Amino acid sequence: MRALAVTPGEKDSLHLREVPDPGNGEGQVLVEALAVGLCGTDSEIIAADYGEAPPGQDYLVLGHENLGRVIDAPPDSGLAKGDLVVGIVRRPDPEPCKACAAGEWDMCLNGKYTEHGIKGLDGFARERWRADAGAMVKLDDSLRDVGVLLEPTTIVAKAWEQINRIGQRAFFDPHTAVVTGAGPVGLLAALLGVQQGLDVHVFDIVTDGPKPQLVRDLGATYHSEPLPDAGIKPNILVECTGVTPVVLDALICRAQDAITCLTGVSGTGKQTRVDVGALNREEVLMNGVVFGSVNANRRHYDAGAEALAKADPDWLRRLISRRVPLEDFSEAFKHQDDDVKVVLDLPAGAREGNEQS
Repeated sequence: MRALAVTPGEKDSLHLREVPDPGNGEGQVLVEALAVGLCGTDSEIIAADYGEAPPGQDYLVLGHENLGRVIDAPPDSGLAKGDLVVGIVRRPDPEPCKACAAGEWDMCLNGKYTEHGIKGLDGFARERWRADAGAMVKLDDSLRDVGVLLEPTTIVAKAWEQINRIGQRAFFDPHTAVVTGAGPVGLLAALLGVQQGLDVHVFDIVTDGPKPQLVRDLGATYHSEPLPDAGIKPNILVECTGVTPVVLDALICRAQDAITCLTGVSGTGKQTRVDVGALNREEVLMNGVVFGSVNANRRHYDAGAEALAKADPDWLRRLISRRVPLEDFSEAFKHQDDDVKVVLDLPAGAREGNEQS
């Protein structure tokens, strides 16, 4: 079968290759891949910034955002042929550490976890894959067009869960939330904020294209000016860019007792002057909380699926700005100005799409 792969450590090694069918050792449930979403993590792996092949293998199949349909499953698995599923990206370390043993593998303590398409496990950009039933989430078939958005939704589902838990430390009655970045993760973070009844403000630098209208149609407010110029004092901030000056703005521009969640991963090597004393003084005197959040565990997948099911399906479809056939993968990685989320359609997905149309 065909798969989209890289040679870890070798820059710009992305290629289509023939790979063996998945063996039974990979899991009891056989899945036909429908779609794979692309994100910055994939680009960083292609650039050889990181990425780790499975043991004994010199290539890594790419793709962690995914959607598939069950081909075969054991009778007692809770899954059946034809079910729409998403594979969970991170898997617990084999020891396991206490966090992984408790099902909180997103909080792994020793770093020995594996991740499909990223670290030690082949990804989902292949025509078929296997996993155990506990390593995938069943979706309602109504999410066929947008189910590939589940994995990025889990990232912000976890972020919002942690925000609400931290808010329980004391009196917490939030009204205003700020999201920095109107990429897919930022837009999905805004979606979950709106679903919680908050007044959501999204900040990005673009002034045209689909992003401002997507924010407005969500019922949120779009801003292209810097956060400090807006005069907003949010109770909650979700930072989704990783851009250092934007991160600093998110640490400074907030209300009393505010909670700031950092989800964007910053580049390194550049220095930025920061008055750490002033930053610390503000955080202490304003009872501020700043925390980082990455990855997700099963309950976040379940929460993400619930959020997608409640959302306007037409709005979700507009997040997917381009669908590219697997064989044209190189085109998918060429940035276009109106890109929001680019998705690779696997052969089975393209076939289903043709049948539906």
